[in-house]
Amino acid sequence: MNSEHNTNGVSDDLKAPLLPVQATTMETSNGASLMSIFTPKSFFILLGPLLCTLICLFVKLDGPVTSRNMLAVLAWMFAWWITEAVPMPITSMSPLFLFPLFGIASADDVAHSYMDDVISLVLGSFILALAVEHYNIHRRLALNVNYLDLLWRSTESPLLLLGICATTAFVSMWMHNVAAALMMMPVATGILQRLPSGPTRSPHVDKFCRAVVLGVLYSAAVGGMSTLTGTGVNLILVGMWKSYFPEADPISFNTWFFFGFPLALLVFFALWAILCCLYCSRGAGPALSAYLDKSSLRRELQMLGPMAFAEKMVLAVFSMLIVLWMTRSITDDVPGWGALFNGRVGDGTASVMMATLLFIIPNKKQKGEKLMDWNKCKKLPWNIVLLLGAGFAIAAGVRSSGLADVLSKALTFLEHAPYLVIAPAVCLISSTVTEFTSNNSTTTLLVPLLIQVAQTMHVHPLLLMVPGAIGAQFSYLLPTGTPSNVVGFTTGHIEIKDMIKTGVPLKIAGIAALSLLMPSLGAYVFGTNKEM
Repeated sequence: MNSEHNTNGVSDDLKAPLLPVQATTMETSNGASLMSIFTPKSFFILLGPLLCTLICLFVKLDGPVTSRNMLAVLAWMFAWWITEAVPMPITSMSPLFLFPLFGIASADDVAHSYMDDVISLVLGSFILALAVEHYNIHRRLALNVNYLDLLWRSTESPLLLLGICATTAFVSMWMHNVAAALMMMPVATGILQRLPSGPTRSPHVDKFCRAVVLGVLYSAAVGGMSTLTGTGVNLILVGMWKSYFPEADPISFNTWFFFGFPLALLVFFALWAILCCLYCSRGAGPALSAYLDKSSLRRELQMLGPMAFAEKMVLAVFSMLIVLWMTRSITDDVPGWGALFNGRVGDGTASVMMATLLFIIPNKKQKGEKLMDWNKCKKLPWNIVLLLGAGFAIAAGVRSSGLADVLSKALTFLEHAPYLVIAPAVCLISSTVTEFTSNNSTTTLLVPLLIQVAQTMHVHPLLLMVPGAIGAQFSYLLPTGTPSNVVGFTTGHIEIKDMIKTGVPLKIAGIAALSLLMPSLGAYVFGTNKEM
């Protein structure tokens, strides 16, 4: 039997395949492995080093070799940032090895860019934002504002919309705008869940739902303009200003607030007016009154219960931090508390100090438990921290490598260009580029270039740096423009056409407001009418 089986080559195993498949399997696996290698993502990964190599081999600049090397490294980094072939936080760490290898800066000098007072400000404020989120303080605030709206004017849709948008903008002033959108969108959609859905929904209700979602995502972006902690773009700008002009007065929290808050206020009311014109029709009030009433909001507030000791302490710490930020450096004639320490303290000092208190003060819920512990801080957005560090490293590298001087010579044709034309153009270009790349990447790319343009035009650098940076926050047209837009788009209440219909006039209003305020209020706040 065995010899006969071996002679015929037929197996007695009923589960054995009738045809040989080993070769086919090997061919399939080889083909699959080749397909897994030759993918668009693999091409984009190679694109960065390839651009870097081509620039090093074929580009000649009128400057030191390090200026060419810096340009090559920038091409590598921005290829990866724009295509996201490599995760953005990993790309943000690449100066730590690229700069020393290409002779641009030492490892220690590059590493210093990843931890300074601005990044300390970010870390402290993010820990406080996590505490606000943990104790549901943002939800309590939003419900109270909307409850007051209903007490005052029943269900007038413009006022309800104003309450939701204003709350979101206020929350976004004190934490990152993406975090504010993530925290406030569930609160807003929770209110919208009381409204009918499907075919029974009236056009008035449908438009109001769209207005609320658009209002939350755009208010988060607008509110973030008003303070340094509201968005990473403002922090990148401040860090680059400090890196390029270390002898100039730094932009403190209150300095930025005195310019950013009026600008944000103008853009906010433009947003509210646009949403009211497009989505709040006259018959919306009666249509909403059947579903939104004071009793339902009162029930939700009762479910939250009275403010606990922990909530009160988090609010107290946050309020103390805001006071410290606003009073550290007031005016030349009235120095703030920072003068007591001979200028050695910064906004990051106050931020980390107040965040530390959260790990010391008990929450009075369980014995030995504090307001915050490190497990609650695992959601810290290290990607933003690393991106800020990369931006500061690039700013220092462009200057120290000599690339800044090369760019300045190349832009001499702009020497006699009128500022009133250049500033809106800069804002428009920045706000267009940011629709396709992250606003942080756009700022990191454009601000060093704008510094050279300003020096060529013989104008104060902030007159172009600020429009370029704030313009990068006007990403209002596409869901992919910023994570806040994605948060609103995934609710299912809005479509791309809604974003375009609202975003275009809002972008125009933002550029107009910035072009108006920068040469007027900006000259007073930033001292742009003085010699550098």
